[in-house]
Amino acid sequence: METSSPSYSEIILEEWNGSSSTKLSKTATITASPSLCIQRSGGRFNHVWRRVLQAFVPEGFPSSVTPDYVPFQVWDLLQGLSTYIRMMLSTQALLSAIGVGEKSATVIGATFQWFLRDLTGMLGGILFTFYQGSNLDSNAKMWRLVADLMNDLGMLMDLLSPLFPSAFVFIVCLGSLSRSFTGVASGATRAALTQHFALQNNAADISAKEGSQETVATMIGMALGMLLARVTTGHALSIWFCFLSLTMFHMYANYRAVRCLALTTLNPERSSIVFQHFMKTGQVLSPETVSKMEHVLPIWTTSLSSRSVKSMHMQVHLGVRVSSLNHLELMDVLHSAGSHYKKAKYLLVEKKGIISAILHKDSTSKDVLQSFFHALVMANLTDKNKSVQLESQSWMDKQYEVFIQKLRSSGWKTERLLSPSIMWKANWICGPLDAKID
Repeated sequence: METSSPSYSEIILEEWNGSSSTKLSKTATITASPSLCIQRSGGRFNHVWRRVLQAFVPEGFPSSVTPDYVPFQVWDLLQGLSTYIRMMLSTQALLSAIGVGEKSATVIGATFQWFLRDLTGMLGGILFTFYQGSNLDSNAKMWRLVADLMNDLGMLMDLLSPLFPSAFVFIVCLGSLSRSFTGVASGATRAALTQHFALQNNAADISAKEGSQETVATMIGMALGMLLARVTTGHALSIWFCFLSLTMFHMYANYRAVRCLALTTLNPERSSIVFQHFMKTGQVLSPETVSKMEHVLPIWTTSLSSRSVKSMHMQVHLGVRVSSLNHLELMDVLHSAGSHYKKAKYLLVEKKGIISAILHKDSTSKDVLQSFFHALVMANLTDKNKSVQLESQSWMDKQYEVFIQKLRSSGWKTERLLSPSIMWKANWICGPLDAKID
């Protein structure tokens, strides 16, 4: 017997292009009826444009990144462009101060001066990491602005160096020291922001595409910078006017960039903002709303009146060293360990409105988050003449889980609190009381 295969009068094969299943576009239709026919969809320009775009945006864009990715990148590239233009002006001034183009300048002298400049920068980067490394992740917005401000200061030092020949080495070393802070802070905060943008575990792709974007911005900035340097050569007033104008735009673009960010992680200030609003209304603010309320400038740059609403987190000290407490505070800690915090992995001590949190050596990231919110509850009760320990514990038993659930439903990540590293912890054992303690 012969088995006859089914025959089809027409077979259609479609070609689709795109890195995301939700962003595919049909590029060609191939039909066999009865001869082969290929019909292409869209123009060749559109196809080439899509291929070029894939080199600069993450795969699956825009669904693979957060909504604040595009506005942040636009302002970030603009500030980067202004940096590269100014860098040509400052580098030109620095080379002139070293003696490039002068017959009296020696190679060994210029090399030694450049070595001191780089050595100072490397040592400064190590020291900055030692003192502030653990704090960069919890205050990514502020440190990103500070990093760019320090970079501006470093370029200003290079531009000033020819004006003070006797203090040249000191000025360029100071500028290198300033830029070393920029390298550490900018790199660390950028890593935190990349993790924030990644919605599909695509942090590596986002980082790679950002490199492509910065390469284009660098090339454009270098070209414009060389043109500007050539035009302004010999005109000191024009150089300073261009430099200061671009610096003002640079800081404005940086401010707008960090203001675009709506981070979903909880740091002390964001936690304080959402907690205070919850205590007043029973509702949790969204990350987008909180981003408009939190500070992005260092706390000392803001007036007392503008930070009075959000200063509650400043009353909480996490990871307090037990041996630093006085006798009365230690008695309070021992009493609390045996009464209020039998099951908790932390102890809280209140003194003059300041809440000190002692973390157990086995405490987890969730325990740290809970201890911070518990401390905020106590700080909220200190001015109400109530039993702070009992009232705060009662609130935690009744409201804390509800509060955490509302945080999650509003888009917040509640796995941990972004805070500086906690270096001091403690251990306590609650047993039968054999003797009375006076």
